[in-house]
Amino acid sequence: MAEREAALVAKRAPPAPPPARTRLIEEIRGFILDMDGVLYRGNTVREGTLDFIHHLNAAGLPYLCLTNNASRTSAMYEEKLGRLGLPIKGEHVMGAAQATAEWLRARAVAGARVLPLGEAGLREELSKVGFTLVEQPPADYVVVGIDFELTYERLKQATLAIRGNAQFVGTNPDRTFPSEEGLLPGNGAALAYLEAATGVAPIIIGKPSVAIMEVALAHLGLPAEQVAMVGDRLDTDILGGQHAGLMTILVRGGVTSEAELATSPIQPDLVVDDLGALLARVAPERQANLANSTPSK
Repeated sequence: MAEREAALVAKRAPPAPPPARTRLIEEIRGFILDMDGVLYRGNTVREGTLDFIHHLNAAGLPYLCLTNNASRTSAMYEEKLGRLGLPIKGEHVMGAAQATAEWLRARAVAGARVLPLGEAGLREELSKVGFTLVEQPPADYVVVGIDFELTYERLKQATLAIRGNAQFVGTNPDRTFPSEEGLLPGNGAALAYLEAATGVAPIIIGKPSVAIMEVALAHLGLPAEQVAMVGDRLDTDILGGQHAGLMTILVRGGVTSEAELATSPIQPDLVVDDLGALLARVAPERQANLANSTPSK
């Protein structure tokens, strides 16, 4: 019972975002970076990203690229970043699949049974940390990530497992995701289906939950007050960073419009145009040298 009550904390978010704090970027010793919208947009690396990553690597500053996407493993993301020309090793990358697996491993008994709904990346991360994957009840956990081949049969088995007292865990709450065809159903849509069928609300691991931030901070080895969350979404990146006590930095040009930024109760500590502009705040001398050389993207 105590374990279940402790786990439920992960899905409880404060009713309102905490107020923005005035912090000095000079106090920051590490960074958590959202990926799509911050490092790149689609398959295009954003202005200043390469210079910023080079600075982090050269200075030996701890950083972690963190995404709510649970369809890939960290190794898969390292490969994608490499194709984009970004020198980011797998140790600096974490998706919601890995974060969910690590968060559960710290709380579950060895060999616990997990019924997963999700892509190969989620299944691989869960297996890697020692969970026994099952396709039907009984199960100790039902873990739901985006599944592009989701069927009624899989939803049925997950429903029966949750009704059989399996803990219900969602890798992220995103109800939709953008595509060339328009907005498509995201992981939150499947979570809503199962919640309606079971009457049980899921434990959410991904942003804006504190859970994924706790896992990220453990990887960085830094206290929250020395870390900045850099993202392009107010309701996930910035809110999640605030809940965890991090400095928050919004990068313009992602999903947050100027109108949303002006009216939202969720306000970051700092707003920059891109990672090049952030580099100018973090390391002005390096940025000045770069400005006098051939610019890079």
